[in-house]
Amino acid sequence: MSLLADLFAGKVLDPGYAEAAARRRAAGRDRAPGHGRLLRAGVPAVLIGIGMLVAVAGAEVRRSEPVAAAQRSRLIAEIRDRTARTDGLQRRLDALREQTQRQRAAALERSAAGQRAREDVAAAGDAAAATAVSGPALVLILDDAPREGGAERRGRPDEGRVYDQDLQILVNGLWAAGATAIGINGQRLTPTTAIRTAGEAVLVDYRPLSAPYEVTALGGAAGGPAALEREFLASAAGRRAELLRERYGIRVETRVRDRARLPGAGALRLRYARAPEPRRGAGP
Repeated sequence: MSLLADLFAGKVLDPGYAEAAARRRAAGRDRAPGHGRLLRAGVPAVLIGIGMLVAVAGAEVRRSEPVAAAQRSRLIAEIRDRTARTDGLQRRLDALREQTQRQRAAALERSAAGQRAREDVAAAGDAAAATAVSGPALVLILDDAPREGGAERRGRPDEGRVYDQDLQILVNGLWAAGATAIGINGQRLTPTTAIRTAGEAVLVDYRPLSAPYEVTALGGAAGGPAALEREFLASAAGRRAELLRERYGIRVETRVRDRARLPGAGALRLRYARAPEPRRGAGP
């Protein structure tokens, strides 16, 4: 109870501490010997040490900036060089693939059995997107929202971008509307093509693409690309495209082309196989 009484009375210092302080004052030992001198000498030393550390850190940062910039420039140049080389090899591969297809078709044309085999190969190639196709097409163009408006102006820049799920929904809508062949920025889609995002890039079959995205769809109903466009716009994917345009400011356009060409896809990895049933009347 005495402690509570002392607290309420404003006595926050224990009497023993007060007596010890009084004895030190009486003996002239209010502070430890040399304490003030040590404090006055230590503060400048600490400040000098901090200043030296800051100066050394700044010098290291300035020294490393040119090196980092040079390394970044070299990496960018190497990426561009490798990309150009890869594109050249891909064009050469496409040309060789088309040449092989022509030679195979000419060899199979020499007999009736060869003609049947040619038809089967052509049907399988079309189903696997392994052969180039051309004809009238519906082209769907998507581009990120402009920076001066749309979601950018509202302070939400990420909402104005075209994402992989947007392309997935629109491509599935085109398939459902009757498209027989689809490509994105010239990259042919196959039954096993994956559309994914890595960082800020959209990957189609692990190949990075950048906006604007041009989705080309061949085929459709009897009405051709015009009928394909009507079916697509009336679907859930068409409503998704309208939502991207109205709410997020993403540019969405549809065009009909009299003729478009899509290359064959790259080599496919065999996952499943089965032996075909023998034709009736065919030999063993």
